Amino acid sequence: MDIQGIWRDSLDLWGTLDQHPMLHAALGLAVLLLISLVLGRLARFLILHAARLLARQPALHWVDDLRHDKVLHRLAQTVPSLVIQFGLKLVPALSDTAQHFLGNVALAFTLLFMTMALSCLLDALLRIYARTEHARTRSIKGYVQLAKMMLWIFASIVIVATLIDRSPLLLLSGLGAMSAVLLLVYKDTLLSFVASVQLTSNDMLHVGDWIEMPQVGADGDVVDITLHTVKVQNFDKTIVSIPTWRLMSESFRNYRGMQQSGGRRIKRSLFIDMASVRFLSAEEEQRLEQVQLLTEYLAGKRQELKDWNQAKGRLAGHSANRRRLTNIGTFRAFTLAYLQNHPMVHPHMTCMVRQMQTSAEGVPLEIYCFTTTTVWAEYERIQGDIFDYLLAVLPEFGLSVYQQPSGNDMRVGLAARGRESIEPRRLEEMNEA
Repeated sequence: MDIQGIWRDSLDLWGTLDQHPMLHAALGLAVLLLISLVLGRLARFLILHAARLLARQPALHWVDDLRHDKVLHRLAQTVPSLVIQFGLKLVPALSDTAQHFLGNVALAFTLLFMTMALSCLLDALLRIYARTEHARTRSIKGYVQLAKMMLWIFASIVIVATLIDRSPLLLLSGLGAMSAVLLLVYKDTLLSFVASVQLTSNDMLHVGDWIEMPQVGADGDVVDITLHTVKVQNFDKTIVSIPTWRLMSESFRNYRGMQQSGGRRIKRSLFIDMASVRFLSAEEEQRLEQVQLLTEYLAGKRQELKDWNQAKGRLAGHSANRRRLTNIGTFRAFTLAYLQNHPMVHPHMTCMVRQMQTSAEGVPLEIYCFTTTTVWAEYERIQGDIFDYLLAVLPEFGLSVYQQPSGNDMRVGLAARGRESIEPRRLEEMNEA
């Protein structure tokens, strides 16, 4: 190998580059770009490898969240632009204008990747917060989205100012004239942000709350709260997205208080047929005294009525002046005692049986109490068991539930009336025969 020949060729190439400064600068930029890419790859490998080693320690498990959300990856991407930014001074034959322009472009890329890293850092912080106990009651997703939006707006202004080589304050002063336009464009965002702050500060809505908002078709659990929308999963597994500002401008029902109280209300009526309401006979009173839940009530009530009737004296001889036990009043007392002794009815919450305004459907007896559980399936089972028993025990008091006549009832009635008109004729024919 001719070492002297290679050396002469190198000197000739260097002399040629000196005669063509643009070619010399382009070659220097290519070398600088190649070095920056290699260093960027190396920095990415070292940073991610170090993160994997640190994440193995239990106290530094959050480092894995930074790696998962590509925070470290975005930081490694700033290395090539930083190398170019500080290495332009070493490129030979590069004019001051080109050096200044390329430096601004490299700085813009550095700012871009730094902004992306900060945005990913906010996502990582949200992921870390989601594993805490506070995340079950307070969502910060709306605040994170607002912070990311403000970050990108500020970064965009700085990046544009860097590219055009102007002060960012000059661009910010120009935004004053566009404030009215920005208010119109970001009207929903501003409304949603204010609503999100009010919902969180007033503790009105949490992830996991059961809410009901009929005007938007929402009846289910809150699964996500963001800056612009609140997602509700209905009980039929459909998803309803509600604008956050509507939750402040319109009313909605939150069942969190019911769930926290430990009891869910039963409020349902039995419609008693008015034709079955009457006084109890002496035989019926004696029979009902054998019911354990009515023993104390009947003893006290009979003494009360006896004292009343004795105070009336001779006037009590008329049935309208004499007080007596009724089957509906006795059934009401039995129902209250039954609820008070039921193991699944909350003993420390309101429990009563009241008679409502009589209507065309009969006499409503409303059962008002609370169960000891708020689980939906258990609540429905307890409520069903209570009313199954009360419907079945009604005939023991000589009462019946009102039910609107159906077509089958009409046919049975007509058939009965037909038999009543036919049977006397048959008897006459049999007697004549």
